[in-house]
Amino acid sequence: MKIRKSPAEKTFEIANILFLLVMCAVMLIPILHVVAGSLSSKNALTHSLVGIWPVEWTMENYKVVFTNTTFWRAFSVSVFLVIAGTLVNILMTVITAYPLAKTGLKGRRAVMLFIIFTMIFSAPLIPSFLVVKALGLLNTIWALIIPSALSAFNMILCLTFFRSLPEELFEAARVDGMNEYRILFRIAIPLSVPILVTLLLFYAVGHWNSYYSAMLYISNAALRPLQLYLYSIVAQASMADLSGSAEDAMMDLSPQGLQMATIIVATVPIVLIYPFIQRHFIKGALIGSLKE
Repeated sequence: MKIRKSPAEKTFEIANILFLLVMCAVMLIPILHVVAGSLSSKNALTHSLVGIWPVEWTMENYKVVFTNTTFWRAFSVSVFLVIAGTLVNILMTVITAYPLAKTGLKGRRAVMLFIIFTMIFSAPLIPSFLVVKALGLLNTIWALIIPSALSAFNMILCLTFFRSLPEELFEAARVDGMNEYRILFRIAIPLSVPILVTLLLFYAVGHWNSYYSAMLYISNAALRPLQLYLYSIVAQASMADLSGSAEDAMMDLSPQGLQMATIIVATVPIVLIYPFIQRHFIKGALIGSLKE
């Protein structure tokens, strides 16, 4: 039986749709403008003729970006950072969350208190820098991985998911002679794919977008990740980082167009990953945050 909606409900539904459309437009228009600018000529950008559609189409901006050795070096550093950093993050999160999910663990409340404390009071900048320096991590890729090896928020999400798994399953495994390590890697982790994929996305996006830590701890240009490279050519308006490109091509192009093309190329990889793990992401985020 079809339920008829009242005029007030229909009005609310229309207003809600219009509001969502406006919000989508507000978010999409800047992105479309950047895409259009990256495909527009120097003349069009110089005279501010570009809106959300390219003017005087050209692919020269992307050709310069793709032939820029500095860009690809920063890109490779970011790829390594995402892979190595995410693996370290997932490992640390799992081996911390699994034992803390067991209510019988001695000292569990004290450990949880210390972890939650770090969510409320973060370490100041200068002490953090001194610790990284004392560990000999300055100007190494590990300075971007080890200090952020564990996220308290993500660990709590993982812990909550582990609590939702039936304890009877673990008890049966113990009766069969399995130790806690085998239970974790053969039972708990295979059952926790949704939350692990969710955390993988959180950590990977965090590493891909990170530039502040690199700005503090990395002074060697060869170790700069992609986002710090973008910061240098966009926020600092430095075109010296495009010196690996052909000078003749640079003369006919707008610095703004090159910046836009670089932003698009740097954004596309992480955007392409999301559709493949969206199903697991939604399920893991809901169960990990709500289910007890």
